[in-house]
Amino acid sequence: MSYSVEWDPKLKKYLRKLPNDISARIVLKVKEIKENPFHYLEHYEGRDFYKLRVGDYRLLIDIDFKNKVLFVRVAGHRGSIYDR
Repeated sequence: MSYSVEWDPKLKKYLRKLPNDISARIVLKVKEIKENPFHYLEHYEGRDFYKLRVGDYRLLIDIDFKNKVLFVRVAGHRGSIYDR
């Protein structure tokens, strides 16, 4: 059974501001990982998040293992994402 995905509303707004090719690539990658997320995700040290690399962008994802839901919380450029 695959995981479902929920996007943070602020993240959706952020994706609309990015160039179309980059935001489409991010959305496509998240759809791709639904079947086997742990093949792509790395645990983010010191936090309860997992990170996903998509080119020069990183996504921080929270996981509900019981209900099999991926909560995509934050996205940003790799140089500034970890400052948040």
